[in-house]
Amino acid sequence: MSQYRQDLGEFLKNLDRWISMQQAVLDTFKENYPKVRDSDRLDIIVNTRIAFNHMIRTLKAFDDWLQDPFITTNAPKELLLQVWDRTINILQQLILMDIEHTSSMRKMLDELSREGRINPLIARFREIGEERREEGRGTTTISF
Repeated sequence: MSQYRQDLGEFLKNLDRWISMQQAVLDTFKENYPKVRDSDRLDIIVNTRIAFNHMIRTLKAFDDWLQDPFITTNAPKELLLQVWDRTINILQQLILMDIEHTSSMRKMLDELSREGRINPLIARFREIGEERREEGRGTTTISF
């Protein structure tokens, strides 16, 4: 077997491992979805962050993939268009989620503030973080 064929064989095995890992992660998230919905706030936050981190990892892998000359020279236009179409769909959903979530949080925080129900300690940490950012000294451990 030629070196080229061996290298390609290893590359294909790596792709198989990635696909299997992604399927296992997908299955795990699907399985955990109802459990997380019934859990406490902290568990929801932790699981959402785990999901975000995996999305970031997957996006990074896609970005690396699209920078690989072996992939870019061999990928058919139809496959690239599928990736483009789904990417735009995901981007639009993400931006809409961000707009809706940020708008809801803003409204809720404004209401809590008017009612005097914001924790003053957390509010003070927020102020300190803003002051440190303005001074160029980074943030506190708690950042918003």
